[in-house]
Amino acid sequence: MSEADPGLFGPSSVTWQVHGDPMMWVAGVRALYLQALHPRAVRGVMQNSDFRSDAWGRLMRTANFVGTTTYGTTEAAEKAGARVRKIHGMLGATDPDSGERYGVDEPALLLWVHCAEIDSYLHVARRSGFPLTDAQADRYIREHRVSARLVGLDPDAVPANQAEMSAYFEKVRPELAAGEEARAVDDFLLRPPAHPLLIPAREVLWRRVAHLAYAALPPYAHELYGRPAPKPATVTRRLRATGTLLRRVPARLRWQLPPKHILRAMARLGPGARPAPYKLGRQGAILDKPGEGGK
Repeated sequence: MSEADPGLFGPSSVTWQVHGDPMMWVAGVRALYLQALHPRAVRGVMQNSDFRSDAWGRLMRTANFVGTTTYGTTEAAEKAGARVRKIHGMLGATDPDSGERYGVDEPALLLWVHCAEIDSYLHVARRSGFPLTDAQADRYIREHRVSARLVGLDPDAVPANQAEMSAYFEKVRPELAAGEEARAVDDFLLRPPAHPLLIPAREVLWRRVAHLAYAALPPYAHELYGRPAPKPATVTRRLRATGTLLRRVPARLRWQLPPKHILRAMARLGPGARPAPYKLGRQGAILDKPGEGGK
């Protein structure tokens, strides 16, 4: 494997720039809220994983997977995908209505998890002020047919642009509900277990993240959970204010947090690989040319 291997996406991709943004943490929590609204998908997670006993560990493993597949070498990304496929292939859940068992690697369930995640990353990034044109947003969605393949999906069956993503959510909405498992996820996200000394920080910091992520959900999700959210304009202002604040923290400082995927990628590829929003504007003509970012 070449020392200069750019990985599955590379420094010129939209994904490379977006995933370096600190608002991805808020987006990740939004994705969990959204994913939990698919009863079969969330049942598989709750019955076959350590979410209840080690939810923090699961969240960090998910973040590590995204970081590895975005900024790691091709070999590291492919190995991460193989591990996920192996785990999914070993798991299953029982449908309480039919009593039948189903695999959590069913394409329909994998597709829901994938779309909820990618939609959340894109939605929170753009709504919080990250500069993306519609063509670049389409390219971001299309780039993640690669990550869909890693978890076992047929890339051609995955939405490739905003219109296809919207059509997918419209199609799947009748299947969504806030059942017992979704309520458990909601409870965890609002009150995650913490050391007694950290409870004040949880109340001040984490609850703000969780409330903001919940508020950024689509209106139908608020209706299903049964908890109101501020008006959309208020949510957008809060997302922009939070994004502005977090982006003022020097990137080099933020990237020092483990597991340091971005710093390792820059060490491998050189300082020119540094993720930065301004690169999207500079590369707009390339990203938006027919066959790349154009609709």
